[in-house]
Amino acid sequence: MNQYTNFYLPLCLKVEEDAFLRTDEIIAAYLPEIKGQKTIIISERFLIETYQDKLQELSKDFGGARIYEMGQADFDEAVSIAKMLCVQDYKIVIGFGGGRVLDTAKYAAYISKAVYICLPTTLSNDSLASPFSVLGTVGTSRKTLSCKIPAAIVVDTTMIGAAPESQTLSGIGDTIAKHTALFDWKIAAKHAGSHVDDFAYAISRMGFDSVYHCDDKDIKSKSFIRILSRALVMGGLAMEIAGSSRPCSGSEHLFCHALEEYHPKVRLSHGIGVALGSVGACIFQGRDERPLLSVLRTYGIDTNPASYGMTKDVFADAWLRASTTRPGRITILDQTKLDRSWLDEIYDRMVEF
Repeated sequence: MNQYTNFYLPLCLKVEEDAFLRTDEIIAAYLPEIKGQKTIIISERFLIETYQDKLQELSKDFGGARIYEMGQADFDEAVSIAKMLCVQDYKIVIGFGGGRVLDTAKYAAYISKAVYICLPTTLSNDSLASPFSVLGTVGTSRKTLSCKIPAAIVVDTTMIGAAPESQTLSGIGDTIAKHTALFDWKIAAKHAGSHVDDFAYAISRMGFDSVYHCDDKDIKSKSFIRILSRALVMGGLAMEIAGSSRPCSGSEHLFCHALEEYHPKVRLSHGIGVALGSVGACIFQGRDERPLLSVLRTYGIDTNPASYGMTKDVFADAWLRASTTRPGRITILDQTKLDRSWLDEIYDRMVEF
């Protein structure tokens, strides 16, 4: 922890080919004090079945670590796991999976005061390095809960390259959405008479720029996977430094939250949801949305709401409800008078682009 501020940074960030094969060596170089401590690997059934051999090797490397199959990615599950960690004296938690697994493992480790090591199998969003966990609460509702940033993050570029393409596109969408989130953060700071943390802003902007202006648009290439990994981690670090999710979350996230809460039949990932939201947010902010649409399309992200079963009614309703999903979060929506004809026009522009 920095002596002048109250934020934590990971002791280790490794993005390498076949990194999972030598996770124990990587961790030992940065956290030698945890060697021999009781360890648990948290994942979900599909991944445990798919990567059975890899997980067994990982277990052996960490002294016969228990492989634990989690259930729902919700608050009750995370608290239940945390209770088990405390009662059975687990000191090290390894999260192996995508966003739902990592958020659950991260929060359980935080409650139980265990050391948390993050091993992402996909790059679907910036939660892998953030000081927050998004967990289900009641019904379709989810809540963003403060926790602690991972002590170590190990990204296996071979694993990510083999992951479903849709997961990587989601991570790209979450990164590109910082374009509007950062703008909204400035609006909120001006409204509150406060300031934007320059360092957190710069780190989040660097993550955005690295993907937005990347020359290599081949999402399966190792070089691009490294760039996206670091961009997502930078988003997490920016949130840690700022002490909030403001460097990465604005009106585009409120739109996505409204879809998740009020229109669960619309099936799209968080990253794609905020990417679509960033287009509308960009227009509300008085900026040209066409370069944003062009970059998203270049990466292969379909920005047509209709492609996800989102009708004009659903699209408009999500925007009209967006501000209610996080009361008190100031964004461009607090300065924008939304009417149905304008929202329909934006929908049509996204369809026709």
